[in-house]
Amino acid sequence: MPHAELTLTIPDEIWIGDISRAYDDATFRILSALPGEDSGVGLAEITSDDLPAVLRDIENRESVTTLEILSHRDDSALIQFETSMPLLLFPVQGSGVPLEMPFTLSNGEAVWEISAPQERLSELGEQLEEFGISFSVDRIQQHLETEQVLTESQLELVQEAIDAGYYDTPRECSLTELADRVGIAKSTCSETLHRAEEQILKQFVSDLPAR
Repeated sequence: MPHAELTLTIPDEIWIGDISRAYDDATFRILSALPGEDSGVGLAEITSDDLPAVLRDIENRESVTTLEILSHRDDSALIQFETSMPLLLFPVQGSGVPLEMPFTLSNGEAVWEISAPQERLSELGEQLEEFGISFSVDRIQQHLETEQVLTESQLELVQEAIDAGYYDTPRECSLTELADRVGIAKSTCSETLHRAEEQILKQFVSDLPAR
């Protein structure tokens, strides 16, 4: 399954984007967020050298309907808020893509990490564009669900091989040394690794988008 990292540019009309630009040292760490029909509720940790001003600015925003400061210490605060404009959550809700929490937002940009099938990622991109949220794809890679691809013994041997440097360049551990390390015959070690590598490669290729 593909794993993607996106950087979103928050439109100026969204309060959290506007505030994060106004206080460029402020960092918003969104711990949880739940969209409703007409509003959204979020839990966030804010860090800023000018924290009192940031909190006042949030409280004065018309689209922030409630604000509760759960804790406040030095230059950081934990807040719970409700907003009538949870624009960032609509594309996630519309595409059915689970958003990994927490994510950070600063200076008008949010960084998302997402794991979803290729078609869901494409739908998320379309939803973001529909809501006027520009974004860039910083990284995308295939995430293999090894617990479904490999047997327990295959997974343990592959992990041991990685730890021992068997797959490093140059190789730091020979096949004989790896077999001795795990206490199995060299031929068994070779066959088990070959079967595991075969399954990993087949799974990787099957997850690639059609050409």
